[in-house]
Amino acid sequence: MEKMEMKKDSKIYVAGHRGLVGSALVKRLNSEGYNNLVLKNHTELDLLNQQAVADFFVTEKPEFVFLAAAKVGGILSNNTYPAQYIYENLQIQNNIIHHSYLNGVKKLLFLGSSCLYPRICPQPMKEEYLLTGKLEPTNEPYALAKIAGIKMCQSYNRQYGTNFIAVMPTNLYGENDNFDIQNSHVFGAFTRKFCEAKSKGLKQVEIWGTGAARREFLHVDDMADGCVFLMKNFSPTKEQNEEGNMFFNLGTGQDLSIKELAELFKEIVGYDGEVVWDHSKPDGTPQKLQDMTKMHVMGWKHKIDLKEGVKEVCKWYGDKFC
Repeated sequence: MEKMEMKKDSKIYVAGHRGLVGSALVKRLNSEGYNNLVLKNHTELDLLNQQAVADFFVTEKPEFVFLAAAKVGGILSNNTYPAQYIYENLQIQNNIIHHSYLNGVKKLLFLGSSCLYPRICPQPMKEEYLLTGKLEPTNEPYALAKIAGIKMCQSYNRQYGTNFIAVMPTNLYGENDNFDIQNSHVFGAFTRKFCEAKSKGLKQVEIWGTGAARREFLHVDDMADGCVFLMKNFSPTKEQNEEGNMFFNLGTGQDLSIKELAELFKEIVGYDGEVVWDHSKPDGTPQKLQDMTKMHVMGWKHKIDLKEGVKEVCKWYGDKFC
C-alpha cells in the first residue's frame, strides 16, 4: 500500500477533538506544526447522523483522519448502558470510515482499545491474540463495536485499496480525563478520590474490587506521539493487511496491580487515611498487559514514566479542583 505523506499543510480531521484522546492528538499535531486541522464539536457535527457526516466529508474533503470519537466509560457505565455503547460506537465509526472511503481520504487512523482482547488472554497480549477467546462481559458491547471498527478498516483496505490503520491503546490517562466517580475509568476515579480525600481530610477511600487485577497505563501525550508516528511511518502492505497486521498495540509493556496503583496515589498525594476495598464489586479482566514488540521494532517507545505521570495529573487536578 502506497505511503501517504502527511504534510504540514495537509487537511487533517480529528474526530472527537475535545476528549482525552482527541485533545492530546490536537496538541501533538499543533506542536509539530500541522496547521490545517478540521475540528467540529457535537453541536456542529453529530457523528451519529449519517447524512450530516456525509455532507461534512463532501464539503471539507479532509486528506487525513484520526478517528478518536467514541463513547467510553468505566465498568459501571458499560454495565448500565450496553445498548448505547454498541450502537453509538458502531454508528460513529461506520459513518466516518465509510465516508472517508467515499471521499478519497488518503489515510485514516482508528482508535481501538486494549479491552478488545479476550478476558483470559496470554500475557503480554500480542496483536495476533485478537478474537481468540471470549471477551470480558462487563465491556463486551463496547469491545465488539471496536473490533468491528478494526475489521472494517481491514475490509475496506482489501476491497477498495484504502490506507486505513488502527491502534489499540492500553489504559490512558491525562489532564482531560473523565473524573466522574460513576462513569470514569480507574485512573480518573483514583485521581479524584485521593485528591479530594486529602484536601477534605477524609478518613477513608473506598475502591471497587479486590485490588488484584493488573493494569497497564499510558500517558495520553505518549499515545498521541505514537499515533502521529504511525500516521507518518506506517502503511500496510497487501500481505500485512490480509494477515490483519494493520493495527498496533500502543502501551508501555509494563503493568501493576490496582492495589499497587492505589498505594502510588496515596504516596504522591500524601494521603494517610485508609483504603477500603469493596469485594462485592467486580475486578474486570484479571490482567491486560500489551506486548509492545511491533512498535518497538518500528522505532517507537513511550517516554513518560507512570510515577511522573501520576504526579503531573494529581498536581493539575489539585490546582484546578481542590
